[in-house]
This record gives sequence, C-alpha cells and structure tokens, in this order.
Amino acid sequence: MARRAGPIAGAVRAGEYVGPQPPGGPPRLNRALNRWSSPWTAPDRVLAVHRWLYERNDGRVGHGIIGAPALLLYTPGGRTGIRRCTGLAYAVDGGRLIVAASNSGADKPPAWFYNLQANPAVEVQVGRLHLRARAAGVDASHTDYHRIWGSVNGTINGRLDAYQAKTSRPIPLVALTLARGEGGGQR
Repeated sequence: MARRAGPIAGAVRAGEYVGPQPPGGPPRLNRALNRWSSPWTAPDRVLAVHRWLYERNDGRVGHGIIGAPALLLYTPGGRTGIRRCTGLAYAVDGGRLIVAASNSGADKPPAWFYNLQANPAVEVQVGRLHLRARAAGVDASHTDYHRIWGSVNGTINGRLDAYQAKTSRPIPLVALTLARGEGGGQR
C-alpha cells in the first residue's frame, strides 16, 4: 500500500539531490568512486546490479550509490507497451529532472529514448518517491541546451563530454517535468 509523501515541488532545486540524502551529500566513498570512474561508464553488469538493487529495495539503496544522483525511469515500450525500467544519473534544472540519452557514447540513442518519443508520459522513482512526469527532448538547437548540458555534465564528472567525443550524433537531453500536484507516492 502506498503512503503519500508531501509535495516535492519546493524541494527540487538546481544542484540538489531529490529524495533521501545524508547530510552533506553522498557519502565520501560514493563521491570518490564517481570521480575515480569518470569519464568512463561502469560496466553493464554493474549498472544492471545497481538498477536491480534500487528497484528491489524500493529506493532505500541506489539513489546516490554511484556517487551521483540516480533515478529509475519507467517507460512503456514504444511498440509493445510493456513497462521498461532504466537507471539513469540526473541533474535538477528549475524543478525539472534532466537525464541524457547518451547510451555511453554509442552511435544510436538508447531504447528508452525511442520509448519516450512514442509515449512521453512516464513514471520516475527518485529514492523512495514515485512520481508521474512528462518527458520532453532538449536538443542542441534549444536555447538553454548548453547551460543544461553543463549542469548534467558537472553532476556526473564530465562523462557527457567523454560520451559526446565518442559519437558524431548530438546527444539529446530529456527534461522530466513532474505532473501538476504530484506529491509522489512513497512506499
């Protein structure tokens, strides 16, 4: 049974984590791991275990475990409608959560990006909060793209720049705007 958490609209501010956070940000070990592994991405198996842990313990562990704020993005499959889950690092920009469709610098965007184009209504889990949101692409032609890119890139210690160097496609950003009145269900 879901309990209702208080509104988070005022709690989402640029440069801050959303959801549970120890005082002073993520633990030192997590910050150190994030800096040490930058600008590379973790191996696929590590990312899969992170997502599995985050999902199985309902966000008690996983939000900051990789040294950067992470969320779970739930999208319906573009063709099948089957619910898909993806773990992503994010930054906060003016009340929106921003994620990058980097696919670790591959020449094709990640599958979840195609799912968002087919259906922009998503669910986001940030820590223990479950929120409804609407996704909108922010491409290189958007006036705030470079400012937002800098925010996301800084949050994940330069990984976006490293990913962009690996591919010729411009990496799109995705703004996740929380549904109006969404307080977020907490389990």
